[in-house]
Amino acid sequence: MECNVENIYKELGISDEVYQFSKEILKELAPRFKEIDETAEYNQLKVLKAMQDNKVSEACLLGTTGYGYNDIGRDTLEAVYASVFHTEDALVRPQITCGTHALALALMSNLRPGDELLSPVGKPYDTLEEVIGIRPSKGSLREYGVSYQQVDLLPDGSFDYENIKKAINEKTKLVTIQRSKGYQTRPTLSVARIGELISFIKNIKSDVICMVDNCYGEFVERMEPSDVGADMIVGSLIKNPGGGLAPIGGYIAGTKACVENAAFRLTSPGLGKEVGASLGILKDFYQGLFLSPTVTAGALKGAIFAANVYEKLGYRVVPNSTESRHDIIQAVEFGTPEGVIAFCKGVQAAAPVDSFVTPEPWDMPGYDAQVIMAAGAFVSGSSIELSADGPIKPPYAVYFQGGLTFEHASFGIMKTLQEVVNAGLVTL
Repeated sequence: MECNVENIYKELGISDEVYQFSKEILKELAPRFKEIDETAEYNQLKVLKAMQDNKVSEACLLGTTGYGYNDIGRDTLEAVYASVFHTEDALVRPQITCGTHALALALMSNLRPGDELLSPVGKPYDTLEEVIGIRPSKGSLREYGVSYQQVDLLPDGSFDYENIKKAINEKTKLVTIQRSKGYQTRPTLSVARIGELISFIKNIKSDVICMVDNCYGEFVERMEPSDVGADMIVGSLIKNPGGGLAPIGGYIAGTKACVENAAFRLTSPGLGKEVGASLGILKDFYQGLFLSPTVTAGALKGAIFAANVYEKLGYRVVPNSTESRHDIIQAVEFGTPEGVIAFCKGVQAAAPVDSFVTPEPWDMPGYDAQVIMAAGAFVSGSSIELSADGPIKPPYAVYFQGGLTFEHASFGIMKTLQEVVNAGLVTL
């Protein structure tokens, strides 16, 4: 038996043409990947130091049931998150069901009737539209008397400082800054740019709360938005910080006041962080966080590989093949539904779980168009695992992210290319 890597790629459905095309691109990316590994090393040591400084012990991995009083593992984990992100406090719970829930919790707990929410970076991610009340929904901020303003980015992707200044008024209580692009093809915001925006806003109104939706951005850079003035950063544990092991959960890290408000909203006034059993999943939370810097690095390499493959084929990619990276998401504009669907079929076929399933567009809750999602994951819906999705509407862009190892992420990209070639959309 010949243990040749090319042979096993063939067995997995990758043609010689796709394999050679991909390998040539990968050779050129070696210097860039070295820089990513250096950032991962820094972040790995940062997480390790936070765990050691907070004296994580075997007892922290056990968990509680019932009310969860005096849960040493839960409380220590939240101290670890606060140390990693350099914040006063953190709320890290399995009772936070997803990233949208974490964001809604942070907003609803820190805004009151009569307050105004401002997004200075354009339209937020689709699922937040109903949270805010841009699209009417029961229990939205709008129903509770919280108004909303939005300032779009300028055509070149820069901040519209003039109109941001005009939008800030006596009612402006909280500013939400989405780091990642969501279902848009705008640039992802670097930590440095987020810091500049926060500084500008705070100089106009010092008491405004600046919240950053940090989803997909954790550990991509050496600094986080909380290092440059964010009062709260919010994310999902089935994205970067869960390292592929967390089965559920979200986090809010920030000032003591902001986190305390979120805790009272999550549980009950008067109870806050004191209750909330960890239910035996703390080991996965700790170990996932520990692995997160290297898992994120692999996903980031996969995104860069995807950009280089599809840019070379003539498609618009965001970020482009040479731009600096500030999250793990790669957008590819196909211009047709067929391209998006073929790409997602490739990702699904590359999965370790449900590889035999064919993804199709469907009316997904929280979205205004049909969405196709490909994710054969160990944790359902985990987008730190190899996944791709996109709304079936112009400009017909697909959004690729994840991969618990770079080897799997790169194979996933080859498989997408194979599907696009098989569909007759490109010729190598």
